[in-house]
This record gives sequence, structure tokens and C-alpha cells, in this order.
Amino acid sequence: MQSVVKKLIVRKYRNAGLIAGLCTLLATGQAAANGAVGDHVNHLQDHLGQYTEEVNWLVGKFDGVVDTYEEKGQKATHSDSMIEFWEEVDFHSAIETNYVPVYAMIWQGIYGVKQAIDAGAPVETVRAEQAKLDQALWQALGAVKLAAQYQQKGLLAKIQTTEAEPTTAPETLEDIKHRLDRVVAKYAEKLPDAATTIVHDTYLQRFEGVEGALIEQDANLVEDLEKDFNVTLPKALSSNASVDDVRQVVVAMQAKLDKAKALLIEAEKDRKDVF
Repeated sequence: MQSVVKKLIVRKYRNAGLIAGLCTLLATGQAAANGAVGDHVNHLQDHLGQYTEEVNWLVGKFDGVVDTYEEKGQKATHSDSMIEFWEEVDFHSAIETNYVPVYAMIWQGIYGVKQAIDAGAPVETVRAEQAKLDQALWQALGAVKLAAQYQQKGLLAKIQTTEAEPTTAPETLEDIKHRLDRVVAKYAEKLPDAATTIVHDTYLQRFEGVEGALIEQDANLVEDLEKDFNVTLPKALSSNASVDDVRQVVVAMQAKLDKAKALLIEAEKDRKDVF
């Protein structure tokens, strides 16, 4: 699955006591893990009932897997079916194209349950992982509902069939941040090689294009980010780190990118003031 999301709006969203930054949307074409993204993602409001049914179905299916584990044991439990259930529903691409961080959380939750089952963990441990997965699913549904409201108001661009390139340095830095979110998602999907490829491509195709302007503002910041792209994050991806550990590296990088963006915006403002 390859999917690159250009996000145009960022909003803050709270659900179930967790802070989730909602999302950013959408000027790129993409393919989801369960195939090409359907046009339903351009008409979220019309499909909210379907998405709600799918989330309820997923919760029930996942609960059934855990029930089987509790009642019949590990050998009778097909943990791989959880991935098949998730990739079967349209809601999969609805959340993937709207909010990558919680999309990654869902994958993390699925593997949390699956790995606990595969390791023969106590049922209480599996149930605890299942609770986190359920929470991520409901949070995702809330995020899609909010995205549907913005889409209805014309605040979100439709998914197109070609990728729109960022045209300014600040836009490029935002695009880098969103690509880093996808790194976490790929890692959560147990695709570390794909995640590493995104890191390398993002550095070469995006960050190197703004390095010159950034060096003029803060050379040390550029050096830190170069190390993050070429050492810190790739090392985390190749060392079997937890998804949370990888996410922490990405969050720290995104904070540095926010600082870089602010510096470039201020520098441009100063240039305009001079002229």
C-alpha cells in the first residue's frame, strides 16, 4: 500500500480523553492497503452511517477473536483475521486519508492484540490491548465525522488523482510533517522497509530543497534534522523499537520542523518589510 496525503487544514480534536490533532486534507491520489481509495472519501457525510456500522462490526469481530482465545485457547484463534477484517471495510480508507496518526494507532492496536494472542499472554493482557484498539476505532470515527463537517462546508479539498507539489518552503515543511506521520503508520503496519523508504525519499525530495534557506536562519537546527533523517529515525525503524518509541522520534522532529517553518515565515516577512 502506498498513500501520500497532502493535508491542507489542521484542527485540534478531543475524544475519549485523548488529544488528537485533526487532520489536514487532501490534495493527493492514493491507494489504501485494501485497494484503491473509493470515491466515498470525497462524500464522507453520505457514508457516516456506513462507517458507524463498520466500526461496530469491527468491534464485534475483534471481540469475537478475543472471546475465542479466552474460551478455546491460542490454537483455535486465528489472529491474522483481525487484519483481514480491518482491510475489508471502507472505513479503513476514510480514516487513512483523513487522519494518519490515529490510523497508525489502529494498526498498533490490532498488532497489540494479535501479538498478545500469538505470545499466549493472559486473557487480561489481551483484553487490555483490545480496549486500546476499541478506543482508537471510536476516536477515528469521531475524527471522520468532524472531517465530514469541514468537507460539507467546502473547507477540505477532494482527493485528486495526481499529487500536488508544495510550492513554498513552509508548505514543504508541512508536507514533510505529514510524510513523517505516514512513517509511523507504515511502521505500525509492520512495514519497516516501507517506512524507511519514506524517510529517505522525504529527505531527498523535500528537506534538501529547503536546507539552504534554513541554514541561513539556524544552521544548528538543520544539522539536528539531518541527523534525525539519516541516523535517529532510520535507527529506530531498524532496531525493533516500539511504535510509541518511533512516534516519539517523529513528534520531536515535527516540533523542530515547526520551529523551522516559523523561522522561514519570519524571514520572508522581514524581507517584505525591507522592500
